[in-house]
Amino acid sequence: MTKKNFIALANAIRNHNKFAGIAQHAFSKSQIDTLANFCQSTNPNFNYTRWVDYVEGKCGPSGGKI
Repeated sequence: MTKKNFIALANAIRNHNKFAGIAQHAFSKSQIDTLANFCQSTNPNFNYTRWVDYVEGKCGPSGGKI
C-alpha cells in the first residue's frame, strides 16, 4: 500500500467514527491497532504511531498540526 492508501483508509475510519454516534459502532482501539499492524506489514516505511494518532485526530496526515 502507498501513503495515499494509508491516508484514505485513515480518513474513512475517522469519518466513520465521527458520525457513528453510538460508541458501539465506532472502530475500537483494538480494531484500529489491528489495521495499523496490517498496514505496517505491507510497507516498511509505514509509521504506526503517526497513523494511529491521525485516525484519533491528534495530528494531521503527515504528523503535523490538524
